[in-house]
Amino acid sequence: MEEKKLTADRLIAFSDAVFAVIVTIMVLELKAPEQPEFSALLPLWPWAISYVLSYLFIAIIWINHHHLMRFVGRATLRLIWINFIHLFMVSLLPFATEWIARTRLASIPVVFYAGLFVCIDIAYNLFEREVLARTDAALVSARMRRMARRRSVAVLAGFTIAMLVALVAPRVSFALICAALILHLRPDISNSR
Repeated sequence: MEEKKLTADRLIAFSDAVFAVIVTIMVLELKAPEQPEFSALLPLWPWAISYVLSYLFIAIIWINHHHLMRFVGRATLRLIWINFIHLFMVSLLPFATEWIARTRLASIPVVFYAGLFVCIDIAYNLFEREVLARTDAALVSARMRRMARRRSVAVLAGFTIAMLVALVAPRVSFALICAALILHLRPDISNSR
């Protein structure tokens, strides 16, 4: 039993470290202006907005991941690989964030950004299903499982719509991404008991 817990704990520690590195990479991309006045910050609005949204997204991902990991009894090889795929997708977020900032929320970079959110969400949904499939029904009720599935579909639909809207209205797409993220602010399974 101790070995099983150790494996899950190692998976949690590794995932936490990857999230920390991703946030660090993102903040290192922020460059201070040369001029010593507040007005020099105004042209940096694309970086500020994209950084805040990406940071919020990573925080939401980590919170949901953290709550979900409480239910991992044994980290199977399948679960570990799904987690790696999820972390890989999240690791692309600093690149996408930099691209949308550098291009001032241009259409194609925002399409890529929203598409990355779609991929991250698909990977997270696979991870969530894998964990919940191995979780005792006494810990996570059928109602909470249904709520998690519905939330997954709604968020995925929101990101997909945002990706399509970005082709014609990238700033509206950015707002849709924010709206879809709201559904993940509170992990559904955290109140299952």
